[in-house]
Amino acid sequence: MAKRILLLEDDRALGETLRELLEENGYAVDLAAGGGEAADLSYDNDYDLYIFDINVPEIDGFELLEGLRNARDRTPTLFISAMVDVKTIARGFELGAEDYLKKPFYPEELLIRVNARLAKAEGSIECGDISFDPASSTVRKGGSILPLGEVQLCLLKHFLQNIGKVMDRDVLMECLEQPSAAALRVAINKLKEKTGLRLKNVRGLGYALEAC
Repeated sequence: MAKRILLLEDDRALGETLRELLEENGYAVDLAAGGGEAADLSYDNDYDLYIFDINVPEIDGFELLEGLRNARDRTPTLFISAMVDVKTIARGFELGAEDYLKKPFYPEELLIRVNARLAKAEGSIECGDISFDPASSTVRKGGSILPLGEVQLCLLKHFLQNIGKVMDRDVLMECLEQPSAAALRVAINKLKEKTGLRLKNVRGLGYALEAC
């Protein structure tokens, strides 16, 4: 599943350029031209990364991030701005931003920072003797690499990122080349056999990985 990014940029041309670049590299991007619109999107959706300009209409980037942090939203945040004085940069980090990119910049530089930030955010996930490194898509069982096909890897990532939660069948079926209830059941049984994880069928709802 593509990582989701909320991009707040009131320069429409720049915003569309950055959105196109990010989407070409596998990210799902929502573009907001004002702080109010960005605030609404952040409350209605879950994002993996925020990219906020500072001087934008309605609610500026600083106010927006402050409000999100006060609401216990810890989504990694990168500021992009033409404001380059030390006090402004310091303010961004004080509010909880992880990075600050000064305008003008090459769009590819933003992509490099986004890739690095999201890779860093995805630390190794462990459950029992299973360890999964999202950055390299490496799965280990008892310290040894466990080879998995694309379908099983996709399912495993969903379960490990939602331990104890019931995963909707429709979401899990996105991992399959030819989705069907029977194919999903077979794929999950194979994943159980290979990993030893406690995956259970929650009748009428979906599947869940029990607490490790």
